[in-house]
Amino acid sequence: MKTFEFWFDFGSPAAYLASTQIAGIESATGARAVWRPMLLGGVFQATGNHSPATIPAKGRYTFVDFDRFARRYGVPLRYNPHFPINTLLLMRGAVGMQLRDPGRFPDYCAAMFRSIWVDALDMNDPAVVGRALHQAGFDAQALLALSQEPDVKAALKAATDEAVARGVFGAPTFFAGDQMFWGQDRIEFLKEALQ
Repeated sequence: MKTFEFWFDFGSPAAYLASTQIAGIESATGARAVWRPMLLGGVFQATGNHSPATIPAKGRYTFVDFDRFARRYGVPLRYNPHFPINTLLLMRGAVGMQLRDPGRFPDYCAAMFRSIWVDALDMNDPAVVGRALHQAGFDAQALLALSQEPDVKAALKAATDEAVARGVFGAPTFFAGDQMFWGQDRIEFLKEALQ
């Protein structure tokens, strides 16, 4: 079966929007998504890139575009007043779920994206993260402990290093084979590459 990679960080509104389209991409192309969590802050640091939000006019316009895409996709999106979110804990949780409980990994990802980009929660606060996890049916203490395990930390660092080595500079980034597609607004190009 054909596959494509979806490199993401929960702190990216574009990655959230892209995540809502994964099932449609799979249905349209017959390819299966391989979800690849990475730490966007680490990618930015390694590549010298910055969030569009660091340039006020560009940041405002980008969120206007995100609202347009949310309406086109028929999905909810709220600007998070706590943005940017330090996602280190959340992304370690994603890697930990992939390693320890892959069957619940999709639920974890949906809960984290929803908490930031639909509920607009302050996911910089570990207590808020704990409540969001509990509300989504997860054992918050177990997941917080999992995020501190050395192999989980190492796996997230290795994934982020791999992303940078492959040319990733932002989120979301897709790969179809060796072809890279950056941004949720390039999904149609990804679909063409997967046909």
